[in-house]
Formats: sequence, C-alpha cells, structure tokens
Amino acid sequence: MGICLRRREFIAGLGGAVVWPLAARAQQRAMPVIGYLSGRTAESDASMLVAFRRGLGDVGYAEGRNVAVEYRFADGRYDRLSALLTDLTRRRVGVIVAGVPPIEELVQQVRASPIPIVFKTGVDPIRIGLVASMNRPGGNVTGVMGLTAELSGKQLGLLHDLVPKAATIVALFDPTGGSEDGNRIWLRENVGDAAAALRQKLLVLEAKTAEEIDAQFASLDREPADAMLVIVSPFFIIRAAQIVALAARHRIPAIYYRREFAEAGGLMSYGSSIAEVSRETGRYAGRILNGEKPADLPVIQPTKYELVINLKAAKALNLTIPPGVYAIADEIIE
Repeated sequence: MGICLRRREFIAGLGGAVVWPLAARAQQRAMPVIGYLSGRTAESDASMLVAFRRGLGDVGYAEGRNVAVEYRFADGRYDRLSALLTDLTRRRVGVIVAGVPPIEELVQQVRASPIPIVFKTGVDPIRIGLVASMNRPGGNVTGVMGLTAELSGKQLGLLHDLVPKAATIVALFDPTGGSEDGNRIWLRENVGDAAAALRQKLLVLEAKTAEEIDAQFASLDREPADAMLVIVSPFFIIRAAQIVALAARHRIPAIYYRREFAEAGGLMSYGSSIAEVSRETGRYAGRILNGEKPADLPVIQPTKYELVINLKAAKALNLTIPPGVYAIADEIIE
C-alpha cells in the first residue's frame, strides 16, 4: 500500500513538472506587445527610443521583462509606412506607437485602426484629421503633437538675430510628407509669411533623396543665399550628417528643427523637446495597456522647447552669438 501511494505521489510530481513549464510558456505568450512604427531608421531613433522606454518605465513597464516591442522602420520612405502599419495590425499588438506625417492615406488608416494608436506628429492633428478634439480625441487614437511644423517663424527670427543682414533665405524642404497642394499651403502659411514679415526673399529647394540634397546645395553656387532653414522631415534626420557637412562646405548659416543637427556640427536648432515627446508616447502606450481608453486621453502638447547652439560652427562662419540669444539657449555646444 505504501508503495502504491509513493508511486501515485511520484506520478503527481511528474504531472506538476509537466504543467509548470506549460504555464510558464503561457505566461510568456501573454506578455503584452507594443508596435513601434517610425518613418526614420533604428539609428536615427536611438535617443527617442531611450526616452520612449523611460516613459514605459514611468507606468510600470520594462521591455523584455513585462512588455515586448515590435519595431518597424520605414528608413525615410513614406510609401512604406502604410504597409508596415498593416503588418503591425495583423500581428494584433496591444497598442501601436506611430509617427504620422500628414499623408491622407496614412491618417485615414490610423483613424480606422482596430488597435489603439498613440501618434507622434509635428503638425496640428485636428487640421490633418487625426482627432476631432485635443481634449477628447474620440475613437481609437490619441498622442503627442510636437508642433515642429509651426515653429518656422520662431526659427527664422532666431536666424535673423544671428545673421541680421540676410536678405535671401533658402528653405530645404522634403515634398513627400503630404499632398503637393497641402505642401504649398503649408510653406506659404508657415514659412513664406514669416520670411515676408522679416522682409526676406524666400527660395525653396526641394529634396527627397540623398542625390537631390547634393544637387540642391550645388545650386547655391549659381543662386547664393544668405542663410538656410531646414524644414522638418524624417528623411532629413536620417541625412543629418550629409546636410550639416554641405552647409559647412557652402558656408551657409542654417537653423534646424532637431538637436541632432547641432550635435552633428550644425549651427543651431530650435524645436520641441524630442525626449519629452517620446517619453510621453511611452507613458500613453503603457496607460493604454493598463486599460485606459485613447478616447479619454487628451492629445499632449509639449511644454519644453530647446534652443541648441554649436559655438564651433558659429566660429567657423565668423558669427558672433548675440547676448540675448546666448542667454536663452538651453545648451551651448563648445
């Protein structure tokens, strides 16, 4: 009788040994998954991802421990974003964090997504149709508006402070971020009006490939400009080193929209804090995984804007930073 009992206990112990790893595997499968969609590259998004993971940590998530992340990068090709978003949707991730340029097809796809989406965009999300309201986005979508696109007037003003005699400003522009008509309206409203207020002539140079960037800078030999504004584009972030090097070679003072350009040797940058924007997307993604609804989460507007000045670049251009500009700089790169 004792032998039979021990045998039954042994078999029960085996059963427990078999059930335990099955339960562990089931627990692994239950780990929530976030989809991360970017128009840039993994390399250009490295600092953004650090901040994104900090945001997840703020609400109790750590990648690899209790949440997984599926990454998709379009490598500067907007035409790939729709297919990459479809792929993440088919994988039934718990929430998608997506950079959304003002491309009508992509905007409509985001609004119709069956999966909650936390967007990052540099333009007014109401204007491009992402949400109905900033406070009550409605539907399955909310996110962070970086206000990158609307800062052109401030950027031109800062450039004017450094180069007050600049009569001709050139805007380097990526035309692939939306419809052609929409692009022209945006240029007129955000850049053209700001340049006119400063009584500056505006030239627009369009580039959507590395070769076109080279060609447009070469055109400055035929039609010189006094200063340059580089307009927001995921593709330009990928080509930051190329653009900064060409600006230095052509000795043209330029202002950029992201600190990465100044860190790469560009004269100066002014824009919303990408670290703040990325951290907020991580927090929202975690809150949605915790059960909150996107419709109840207001669209976040950044509270921090960064002016970064590269003194080495200024000296190379024989520019003196005015005391007023120096005083408001968030960072001076020596």
